[in-house]
Amino acid sequence: MSKRNSQANKSAARERLRVERERQAKKDKARKQIVVGVSVVAVLAIAGGVSYGVMQLNKPSAWEAAADAKNITAPKNTSGDDGTTVVIGESSAKKTLELYEDSRCPICATFEQTVGETVAKDVDAGKYKIKYVGATFIDNSDSGEGSKNALSALGAALNVSPDAFLEYKTALYSAKYHPEETNDKFAKDSYLLDVADSVDALKGNKAFQKDVEDGTYDAWAMKMSETFDKSGVQGTPTLKMDGKTLTAEGSENAPMTVADFNTAITKALKG
Repeated sequence: MSKRNSQANKSAARERLRVERERQAKKDKARKQIVVGVSVVAVLAIAGGVSYGVMQLNKPSAWEAAADAKNITAPKNTSGDDGTTVVIGESSAKKTLELYEDSRCPICATFEQTVGETVAKDVDAGKYKIKYVGATFIDNSDSGEGSKNALSALGAALNVSPDAFLEYKTALYSAKYHPEETNDKFAKDSYLLDVADSVDALKGNKAFQKDVEDGTYDAWAMKMSETFDKSGVQGTPTLKMDGKTLTAEGSENAPMTVADFNTAITKALKG
């Protein structure tokens, strides 16, 4: 082989090596760009997910939104600010028994099961009216919703009639339907509607069912709960007449037997 051919071959080999290095460098650059691009997309996706998650965490719940509502739909048969005054009874009755209750309250259930019928008979007889004030504080202890949901459903019943309201309240507190305090059954619309089927005026009542399922009176329930919170009452059940708390003789607790209640209400009516 001539010296010239040998030199040419070396030059050609160097050129092939240079071309191969450039090709490999371009391939490596492209690979890096792809990796960087994917990483940026991944970071953006994570950031977007975190942002969405934060937004969801900061988004008010349905009940928080109801509490902040400016336009309140109040049931019929109410009066006062936002319809939070619920007074039931004969207009001729001179006195009013204030009754403070939380729908999930087990002691309220005991009171209603024991004394509720006596109260109903007294109201029918025109001895006094009752003013109902609903509370929801039990929900606060376990992040529940049953007190609020039941109060909203009671609003739907009140919209039907005062009698439907009273009968539904009795059913909710009955031994058959009232759950343990730790069992938040009232949070389920379906359960509240099952209870309502025991009340003639509510059974098969499509308007009532729609109001319960749509939460028509959720905001009203929250306003009613505010009324309780502002009342200064510390627990349920609490009974008051003429600003004085009714208690069992020798006790600071509400009268939990018919005898104790009759003694307390007779004294209050005379006072």
